[in-house]
Amino acid sequence: MGILTTSPSIGKTLTGRRKPPVKVRIKRFFEPLPFLLPYLAVFSVFFVIPFFYGILISFFNWNLFFPEQTTLAGFDNYYKILFDTDSIYYTYFWTGLKNTLIFVAISVPLLIAVPLIFAILIDLEPPGYRVFRTVLFMPTVFSISAVILVWKWQFYNNGGFINSVLVELGFSEIPFLIQQPWAWISILIVTIWWTMGTNMVIFGAGLKNIDKAQYEAASIDGASYVQTLRYITVPSLGPQMFIVALTTMLASFNIYGQPDLLTNGGPNFTTTVLMMRIRGLAYGTNARPGVATAMAIMMGLIMIVVSVIQAKYLRKRSE
Repeated sequence: MGILTTSPSIGKTLTGRRKPPVKVRIKRFFEPLPFLLPYLAVFSVFFVIPFFYGILISFFNWNLFFPEQTTLAGFDNYYKILFDTDSIYYTYFWTGLKNTLIFVAISVPLLIAVPLIFAILIDLEPPGYRVFRTVLFMPTVFSISAVILVWKWQFYNNGGFINSVLVELGFSEIPFLIQQPWAWISILIVTIWWTMGTNMVIFGAGLKNIDKAQYEAASIDGASYVQTLRYITVPSLGPQMFIVALTTMLASFNIYGQPDLLTNGGPNFTTTVLMMRIRGLAYGTNARPGVATAMAIMMGLIMIVVSVIQAKYLRKRSE
């Protein structure tokens, strides 16, 4: 009936193509290895080996200064941070995780919405939009130290630019760095200003791929600009939205530099995120590397679970 059903005994597949000899297949398998091995070596040295080494450390009471005093702890480090309410590490882990989740919950929606708004405005190509796009993207190339140095002087109570302007206008000073909710607001402002450029570029690329005929059809049907945004623009940015939401969430979980350098974890440890606790326990005179790596592993597992749930939800939305 025209269907190719050649026998495997003569070395052909169901499509009628003859399988290459074993030597050829082996050669094809090993051909890319010389090009991949340098990357695999670097990846193994700096990622794979440290990952498994960190898991090993989490099962020991590791002593950095006297390795001979290292003892096996088993799951005791995990018990201390997860279930032992009398342990200070239990408080460190859960309060740090709570502060991290607070930041994730308030930063991720803003780090999606604000870049999306700017991308839509730039896509309209107003006069000078190229300069505007460059200025918005430029902060992403700065280091976190440079970003904090710039913004910390703006937020200071005594002599800070923003508070100086407020006082000149007859308003009271705002305690940006020493009182809540201003501490979180300050961290959010810095984070959005520093990182939104990348998301804006991703959304901008997605907007360029939308078929303009859809907008013309919507205009003929009498749809307003808000309706075209809701029913055409945003749904068409599904793939970009998926990438931005996932990467932004992971980056927000790993927040460290902004609260550490801007508020030093204050006021009253309300901005002390989990990464700050992990680093504090990993190094120093009172270091507990076993506890720190146990916290890091649990944080990694939480990020994996949240990422999988978010990915499934966004994929269903896009479908």
